[in-house]
Amino acid sequence: MTTLVESFRILRSFWPMALFATIAGGVSGLASAALLATVNRAVHTPGESVLSILAAFAGLCVVSLAGELLGNIGNNLVGQKIIAKLRKELSVKIVAAPIAEIERFQPHRLITILGHDVDTIGGFTFNFSMIVIAFSITVGCFVYLAMLSPIMFGVVMAAAALMFAGQMLASKVGVESYYAVRSAHDDLQKYYRAIIEGAKEIRISGERRTRTLGHLARTIEQISERFVYATRIFFIARTSSSLFFYVTIFAVLALSTRVRVADTAVSGFILVLLYVRGPIEQIITAMPLFSQAQASFKKVAELSTAMGAGSRSLSTKPLAIDFSVASIELRDVCYQFPAQDAVEPFMLGPVNLTITAGETLFIIGKNGCGKTTLIKLLMGLYWPQQGQLLCNGEPIQPDQLDAYRQRFSAIFFDYYLFDDLVAVDQFTLRQAEHYLKKLEIANKVTIRDGVFSTIDLSTGQRKRLALIHVLLEDRPIVVLDEWAADQDPSFRRVFYEELLPDMKQRGKTLIVISHDDSYLHIADRVIEMDAGRIVERQPSVAGC
Repeated sequence: MTTLVESFRILRSFWPMALFATIAGGVSGLASAALLATVNRAVHTPGESVLSILAAFAGLCVVSLAGELLGNIGNNLVGQKIIAKLRKELSVKIVAAPIAEIERFQPHRLITILGHDVDTIGGFTFNFSMIVIAFSITVGCFVYLAMLSPIMFGVVMAAAALMFAGQMLASKVGVESYYAVRSAHDDLQKYYRAIIEGAKEIRISGERRTRTLGHLARTIEQISERFVYATRIFFIARTSSSLFFYVTIFAVLALSTRVRVADTAVSGFILVLLYVRGPIEQIITAMPLFSQAQASFKKVAELSTAMGAGSRSLSTKPLAIDFSVASIELRDVCYQFPAQDAVEPFMLGPVNLTITAGETLFIIGKNGCGKTTLIKLLMGLYWPQQGQLLCNGEPIQPDQLDAYRQRFSAIFFDYYLFDDLVAVDQFTLRQAEHYLKKLEIANKVTIRDGVFSTIDLSTGQRKRLALIHVLLEDRPIVVLDEWAADQDPSFRRVFYEELLPDMKQRGKTLIVISHDDSYLHIADRVIEMDAGRIVERQPSVAGC
């Protein structure tokens, strides 16, 4: 039901063009069927005016070709617009969706939907006009057969009903196989990412290389086997349809010897049946495309529905608090991740934490204790399942989240490094050049047209480029998740003893996740996380 609703929603914007293209294709098909009637009439009515027959033939040819051209152009246009609409809408929904929802879907599944599924749907729309034309030709031919001889038409329809039942059975089996193929494409994307992003690891570990390639090979074979099975079913159905035509023609010839039927009807039936075989096989050939598009549309609809729930979190409404953030607070906040298999889900909280403007707060603790989850809650990236997120003592409402998040700049442990600057005015470019020198990477990177000349650097140097983005954004609250972990000892000292004090002097509120015990004295306050709770609060030790 969700897939059907989503289909109508997407097509709603383009229904005039889609309807026009469908009608044009339908008229083309009916004109082609009328051509057969014209040819059959010309053969069996020698007394009829040749000029009128030629005029009718020429007119029908023009209508058929014009309808086919308009139908193809129209459906191609609709197909491209649908693809563009899907890509834009899904991208916007992913950007607006809750981070937890993005993490649940996982990148490899999202990439498969945005790439493979959208392209599959587009491929079907490109062929839709030909399907409509073929269907119209088939309908027109069957109407003509009914006019020639109702008795023989009944025989043809009985045989057609049997063929249709077989096609429906083949389609059902084929769709199930294509669903399995589509699900396997998620795993295929995951293993492709493994051999690309894990290139170094699989080269130094023969066991890992063998295991990864084994998984990849089995997934590829699974896709191949299921696809071959599905197409085999459709090929058998196509061959059965050919058998249907030969058996039907045989039945028509046999019936004509026992039932008084005009020669015009017999030749017309044989001519039409031989001709209509092509359009019907065209429809049958399109059934695998339809089945694949159906499987892809289901995935697209699932993603659209899941991501659509979070679109309201990106609001253009102004935040109903002062721009100058005096404090942010988590009050009795709890957050629990979804359970996976038999593993007990991680839960953070209850947590009570208040951070005042201009404060430098260090968060310490073991790996997996909830430090990153805590900062995501503070930034409004995770929404508390219990408790409240407050700014200046007032609870943040869902429609204020986007405005609230704009107070933060952050570098997460699993950050993404953008290679372009958001602003490219001369003042910003001069600042960026200054920070390149200050962070000691001006000899490696330059800025050209607002874009870093390279981001192919060491892990520590890439983090310095990410810090340049933060410094240029100049927002009141800066969150750094283990930023210094990949820096050499000398620059780590620069970070703690120069960069952080400089940002603090400029009035920034600093929230720093750190494992560097020797630099804890830089903080105004240090909190320790353990198993999702704040278990220790250390008073200010600044200046010690």
